[in-house]
Amino acid sequence: MERVNVSTLAERPELADALWEMPDSWPTFMLQDPVGSACISRLPEVFRDHVLVATDGDGALVGRALGVPFRLTGPGRSGELPSRGWDEVLLRAFADHRRGEAPDTVSAIEIAVRPDLQGRGLSGRLLTALRENARGRGFAEVVAPVRPSAKHHEPGTPMGEYAFRTREEDGLPHDPWLRVHVRAGAVIEKVAPVSMTIAGSLAEWRDWTGLPFDRPGDVVVPGALAPVHCHLERDCAVYVEPNVWVRHRL
Repeated sequence: MERVNVSTLAERPELADALWEMPDSWPTFMLQDPVGSACISRLPEVFRDHVLVATDGDGALVGRALGVPFRLTGPGRSGELPSRGWDEVLLRAFADHRRGEAPDTVSAIEIAVRPDLQGRGLSGRLLTALRENARGRGFAEVVAPVRPSAKHHEPGTPMGEYAFRTREEDGLPHDPWLRVHVRAGAVIEKVAPVSMTIAGSLAEWRDWTGLPFDRPGDVVVPGALAPVHCHLERDCAVYVEPNVWVRHRL
């Protein structure tokens, strides 16, 4: 694709509003995570040195990469990547910032590309830029609770099986987005089984998905990595998303 410039939001503060105006491909239900709803909008204010923006030759925003610095090791922290994945790392980052604790690791939170430009390698370029930005700020590694891009085609497959599946021809991950990370130097470490939790009433889930949610048990929702569990008698449904922790040594 044409030339793309990648900068931090600190360098391009005028793009703060465009950051959220850029179209993306997230399913509606994925925007209902309470942790994300509370934290994501504050990233440009608190962590603008770790928010990257990609613009085309006309200056239009074509991609974003969101990262957060946090403390993985030290008092009260085991150094283990948390099972609660995406939700937990966001909460830790804001808690550490509030307490004035020095971070030792950067976690990727999101890499999004404008839908009409997907499949052209821009996500990989943003991942590289996120790594280089962290290295330039003195960090030794970037971690990421990865949402495998093709897992939604196999919602019934356990993530522990899917995450470590490889291709016969080259031994690289079966999943395209995990493959991008490994090619960039990452190691797949483990599954984050409770990376994000989204709960809502049956009426809310019907609105988010267009599905009836009229039977108890598991419901396959387009875009979900695992089934959504419908509790008909309680008038609610819960989605627990598993992600895959990867480590990038810098």
